[in-house]
Amino acid sequence: MNSRVKASTPTPTRPDVADRTARGDLITGAIGAILVCVGSFGVGDPPRNTTTLADLGLSWITYGHGKNLFGTFFWLGVFLMVFAWVRLGRRIARGAADPPSVRTLQRWLLVWAAPLLVAVPVYSRDVYAYLAQGAVFGAGFNPYADGPAHHPGPLVDSMATVWATTTAPYGPFTMGLLRVVTEVTGDHVVAGILAVRLVLLPGLFLSLWAIPRLARHFGASPQAGLWLALFNPMVLIHLVAGPHVELLMAGVLTTGVVLVVSGRHVAGTAVLALAVSIKITAGIAVPFVLWIWLSHIRSRRQVTARDVVGVFAAIVGISVAVFGLWTLLVGLGLGWLTGLGWADVIINWFTIPTFVAHLVTLVAAPFVALNLQPVLEITRAIGSVVLAITLVALWWRHRRNERDAVAGMAWAMLAVLLLEPSTLPWYYTWALAIAVAFTLPPWARATVVGASTFMLIVFQPDDAIVFYKPFELTLAFLLAGLAAWSLLRPDPLRLGRFGRWAWGADRTGAPEEPAAGEVRKPEPAPGG
Repeated sequence: MNSRVKASTPTPTRPDVADRTARGDLITGAIGAILVCVGSFGVGDPPRNTTTLADLGLSWITYGHGKNLFGTFFWLGVFLMVFAWVRLGRRIARGAADPPSVRTLQRWLLVWAAPLLVAVPVYSRDVYAYLAQGAVFGAGFNPYADGPAHHPGPLVDSMATVWATTTAPYGPFTMGLLRVVTEVTGDHVVAGILAVRLVLLPGLFLSLWAIPRLARHFGASPQAGLWLALFNPMVLIHLVAGPHVELLMAGVLTTGVVLVVSGRHVAGTAVLALAVSIKITAGIAVPFVLWIWLSHIRSRRQVTARDVVGVFAAIVGISVAVFGLWTLLVGLGLGWLTGLGWADVIINWFTIPTFVAHLVTLVAAPFVALNLQPVLEITRAIGSVVLAITLVALWWRHRRNERDAVAGMAWAMLAVLLLEPSTLPWYYTWALAIAVAFTLPPWARATVVGASTFMLIVFQPDDAIVFYKPFELTLAFLLAGLAAWSLLRPDPLRLGRFGRWAWGADRTGAPEEPAAGEVRKPEPAPGG
């Protein structure tokens, strides 16, 4: 009797065996990253007014059949990365077999990221704006008051023209970093792109260090955290191949949160203040440090009014000191505040205020012709008020303990994404970097998969957008839904007969999930 019980109990897979069974998925994703890199040379956002490809005899890949060929490489690479990511997510979520080790995932994440470091920028021309803002700073102008157009050249030629006259919205640390980069690379655009990626790369290493620790601290799976926030193709492609300053900000932000919840409050607050000096959005996390710090005091003794005042003063003092230090070193003052308003130039319906404005004009169209811009001003103003109230409410509500406070951070980041005037795909790293602390329900993980896949399609690698084109938009919704469904159920289209490896069991020791209504007959135990 006892032997039957023992025989029917699932035996955990040794870590080295689990690593080997996941290797096929990890290799598939790496091949996808290589194809994304190769395809980017034909369909990405190369520097304008340069003859590099022509000098190499490769200009044919940017038009006609050559562009179609490299576009096929790119989208096949995106598919393989999403495909491998979904399979990896199913493998990690299953409790019947051990997932790949954290060390294995950390190493393979670097393998996935490596080809993207040398890709042509994709989905955005922001990297050229970074370089142009650094160059205008180095030329003696104030990037918080003077747009890149004040210092014309190859960098300004390559950036999106809409930002040529706008001021920089980034913190002093970022502006100092960009100035150093452009002083080293000058007007050499390709060298500048590679240099920006290199100076942002420490953010990836910090994330690899911090995410597993943050997840473990709250009892969540560190592998699931890495899967959610870093193996996500939308995050990896946008942040590394993009590239975007969120790569550095997210790493510093997560590191600061880890230090705070680990009891190193002063160091953690200082690191969070550094994240704020990279991009102001990180400042959303700072007020929640108060509740975490007080909860640690409460675990030892009763909290007094003096404790509250002292902790509050310490957080404010440390934050002001760190941010003020970088502001003084860079010497640009607080002019970045004026640059924050330029986000209103971006119009897409991925935030609630902008979506409501589109909906109002659409519903009113049969009766009155409403111009979108005036409606946007109203809905965005309302959204800003609602956002301010929401942030205060979340801060006050999530004050019980450190876990509750970190949850409040994640919800606050998500509230900004939903209620600010505009949002872009790489902004979602703000919330994902904090959400790794928790075990998300299946529907939440599927939502992340669907939204990430959708964003990879409606934003095009050449910086075009298709979310106002009905056919492309419908296709994006269908493919995103399929990806989300595939996370919850292997082989949702019942294609298993065409390839057991691709659509069947994952060979991790966990059985394939039965179809709805299907009853499987239990197998007898050995010797039964």
